Amino acid sequence: MRVFRGFHHPGIAAACALTIGNFDGVHRGHQAMLALLRSEARHRGLPACVLSFEPHPRDYFAALAGKPELAPARIATLRDKLGELERCGVDQVVVARFDRAFAAQPPEAFIDDVLVRGLGARYVLVGDDFRFGAKRVGDYAMLDAAGVQRGFDVARMQSYEVHGLRVSSSAVRDALARGDMAAAATLLGRPYSISGHVVHGRKLGRDLGQSAPGRGDGFRTLNLRFHHPNPAALGIFAVQVHGLAEAALPGVASLGRRPTVDDSGRVLLEVHCLEWPAALGAEGAYGKIVRVELLHKLRDEARYDGLDALTAAIRQDVEDARAFLAAAQRRQTTRDRIQG
Repeated sequence: MRVFRGFHHPGIAAACALTIGNFDGVHRGHQAMLALLRSEARHRGLPACVLSFEPHPRDYFAALAGKPELAPARIATLRDKLGELERCGVDQVVVARFDRAFAAQPPEAFIDDVLVRGLGARYVLVGDDFRFGAKRVGDYAMLDAAGVQRGFDVARMQSYEVHGLRVSSSAVRDALARGDMAAAATLLGRPYSISGHVVHGRKLGRDLGQSAPGRGDGFRTLNLRFHHPNPAALGIFAVQVHGLAEAALPGVASLGRRPTVDDSGRVLLEVHCLEWPAALGAEGAYGKIVRVELLHKLRDEARYDGLDALTAAIRQDVEDARAFLAAAQRRQTTRDRIQG
């Protein structure tokens, strides 16, 4: 899959089958749309292209109004969104910067400058609530009429439902905010996960809990940055870590702003693996790309009166995560036996 920032690149395909949206989370509704796009693209002999935006348009308008609380919580980082789009068979992604000029663009200019000249769209697939152009005055009827005049086909996909629930990024955000990871996984079609490079942190975890039996290195953590100030999920989770060993590693993770030890407001995913591959050594994870599945929320993030209280809470989180993951493994073993 090829990724471009903006429209002015010689490598962008001369013509494409296109869909447009933020695709935050790439949930099951998105996946159904991308499957239809890919089918139409193959039928027409065109690459399947996605036009997406950074920042999210609602982030831009919230900042413009000086009301950051109006911006939606972010489900996925750009890395994870692009990874899921590639997994869905997209050939090309154009990430447009949503700024003042883009927001002020009349719908007719969006059609001419972006869809026709910028991307060479021959087929455009949109959702049933698609709006475009300044003040969102452009709608499906306008796009369809323009397609007749300018030589591209337009199609609209209706809402996608699971168990009678409309699948949307808002529904995924709501499930994550409630800590209902099972509901989020149903909407996403996979466990909710965050991926990224393991980066160096303050290494405070190595000093915490060193007196615990069998834990001479304390609660060593893998640190991943979440490059958005408002993640859709926050708290302490039982997790599985992919990318450090052949099999997934069980763990416990904190996703948040670490109020006890850090007042910067930076969002960090800190993962303590319950089993550490000996082959990695103490420093072997740094720089690796890992994927962390957040399987079950244990509790909300909290501020503690000192490191001793924080250490006690982490010890309890470790035990709670072990209990959840062991029970999940027993359930999976039972299902495998029944299906076998």
